[in-house]
Amino acid sequence: MSGEYGNFTGGIHRLELDGRERLVVSGVEDVERFDESGIVMSTTAGILTVTGEGLHIGKLSLDGGELHVDGRIDSLSYEEPALTGGGLLRRLFG
Repeated sequence: MSGEYGNFTGGIHRLELDGRERLVVSGVEDVERFDESGIVMSTTAGILTVTGEGLHIGKLSLDGGELHVDGRIDSLSYEEPALTGGGLLRRLFG
């Protein structure tokens, strides 16, 4: 499965999922947090959260905006980036 989405905030965003075991994401601007059960990253299409088990970042190139994830991928979800600061409470209560 793959998808490509055009200029949200200035760049191409692409997902390529091979089975449920390998994910390649382009348009990555920053990785906010990661562990074996989840990865949260800022992309040109918004905040992308990947959840699963045994997740491992195989390759990360912020200069090229590309991230490779290996492991069992259970879900991919997006949220819009916060327009201004304010942290978690602002995002929850707008």
